[in-house]
Amino acid sequence: MTTQAHPAADAGQGRIPFQNTPVPETEPSLSERVKADGARFVLATFVDLTGKPCAKLVPAHSVDRLASEGAGFAGYAAGALGQTPTDPEVMAVPDPASYTPLPFVRPGLAMVHCDPYVEGRPWPFAPRVILRTALERLAAAGFTAQVGAEAEYFLVERDGDALSPADPLDRSAQPCYDARALTRMYDHLTGISDAVNSLGWDNYANDHEDANGQFEQNFTHADALTTADRIITFRYLVHAMSEAAGMTATFMPKPFTDRTGTGLHLHMSLWDDNDDPVFPDPADPRGLGLSDTAYGFIAGILRHAPALQSVIAPTVNSYKRTGATSTASGATWAPRTASYGGNDRTHLIRVPDQDRFEVRAVDGAANPYLAMAVLLGAGLDGLDRNLDAGPPGRALDKAPPLPPTLLHAAEALAADDVVRGTLDAADPLARVSGYYGRLKREEFLAWHSQVTPWEIDRYLTAF
Repeated sequence: MTTQAHPAADAGQGRIPFQNTPVPETEPSLSERVKADGARFVLATFVDLTGKPCAKLVPAHSVDRLASEGAGFAGYAAGALGQTPTDPEVMAVPDPASYTPLPFVRPGLAMVHCDPYVEGRPWPFAPRVILRTALERLAAAGFTAQVGAEAEYFLVERDGDALSPADPLDRSAQPCYDARALTRMYDHLTGISDAVNSLGWDNYANDHEDANGQFEQNFTHADALTTADRIITFRYLVHAMSEAAGMTATFMPKPFTDRTGTGLHLHMSLWDDNDDPVFPDPADPRGLGLSDTAYGFIAGILRHAPALQSVIAPTVNSYKRTGATSTASGATWAPRTASYGGNDRTHLIRVPDQDRFEVRAVDGAANPYLAMAVLLGAGLDGLDRNLDAGPPGRALDKAPPLPPTLLHAAEALAADDVVRGTLDAADPLARVSGYYGRLKREEFLAWHSQVTPWEIDRYLTAF
């Protein structure tokens, strides 16, 4: 086994240089992958802390240079990356294992996910670096993580500030699983399915979700980093292919006041050094078939749920989803308290079987790298401190409530050493969590300062 590190990485600057995932010597290089596919251009891609995909379009003849030097970006211009206009370039170094051909978007197009570096060192504000660091800590504890994702989204049309489903016939009171609505979106859904399956992700189901215009497309679980990369690629595919069909795709958590919101439910499991699952225990006295390790991990997530919300429900709009009490269909399907239970979708953590659990508080705006990192960090804290998850199926009105707004969640983050420590782990001196928390508070206050139609309706002639 060999490891690939950025050639400029300097071990003499006080920290160990970041290394990409070990790659067998027989694995093809990025250049070999590009040539084998006949790709003409490669999107060298990374995301900022908000999940915005940033990329440079690199021609095939320059891929060797991309692999050896990286692609340079002005970090401040790219987005929320902890930089100012005076800071040096962010160099996006490709991970060949993430190479993904995208001919269904444009002929000859491909994508590769990158790890951002600055002056030869991994950039601690980069979400992919943060997840890698969390996975290193998980490995040190003797575990690896498998993660599956339920990717929900809406297909809409926009007329000024008004949104409506892209399918004008999609207006029934309970549209979930409607075969007719699925058929009307057949071309879009099968196009995405064919693309995903051509990449080897194994799309195994596609359905109409609980809200008008809302869909979900599932693909098989993988290791955490691979699944996070795939979520970013999937969002890109859905946006690009829906735009080509004259529709707008949105992963916004709550685009309609009276309709169900959009989740990014994550199914998580841990495996030991022998590649055996550690969650199952048929003798579980609590009745869910889980081991003490699984319960400790769940307890950590529940204990840190308020601070976790600032990352897994990261927008002002997110709290319109978790704060909803009802929708037109009769249910919200979003958790409001830090509870867990069996195959029960009202809980923050659902346990559908003994092999995994599902975190249902993660929404469509979540940055998958950050979401997985903080969930793993919280779960490990549960194991380290031998926390007790309590009885499964606790009454929802007795479980701790989740933060009602993004501001409350940001305040919970500021008070939570474990979640902050996970965000800061790549370089504690960088204080990533403080920077992230300020972004969230500023986002809330920017929204709060706006005068809305609700206020006009309520106050204009009230006094």
